[in-house]
Amino acid sequence: MTAEPFEPFDPFTLELIAVPKAVPQVRQILRDWCGQVDALNLLLCVSELLANVIVHLGEGTPVGLRVTGTDCGHVRVELSDPEPGVWPAPRAAGVEDESGRGLALVGALASRWGVEQGVRGKTVWCELPAPDGWGRVVDEPVAPGGGTAVGVAPGAG
Repeated sequence: MTAEPFEPFDPFTLELIAVPKAVPQVRQILRDWCGQVDALNLLLCVSELLANVIVHLGEGTPVGLRVTGTDCGHVRVELSDPEPGVWPAPRAAGVEDESGRGLALVGALASRWGVEQGVRGKTVWCELPAPDGWGRVVDEPVAPGGGTAVGVAPGAG
């Protein structure tokens, strides 16, 4: 059985303010953008990266989300924020702890993840295997709260 060639797609980008109510809104925008593609791992990773910004940098932090395809058949998720000095660090959450598992989940789902230092902040990224059917064009979704959503959806059709 030969894998079909990966169809790259235009990046999805979304600028938003990191607040708790944005997490489910971003998941819904991505669900709509992905159409028929099963993107649960993508949704979970985006949720966890966004939650980390809210918890560790604070509500109201401006962030940029970008979802792109890689030439090796993965989906790359990038979440950029303006704080260059606060990097995510995995920790060992205890059985009774109510938090501290987000990066462990990202690490378990992603093929790899990391942090890139930028001129005006940093980008936390992860790469996930691309689901079947990634790469079809659909209408652009409208982001809640005045954000912008731009891109070609990976699997609607």
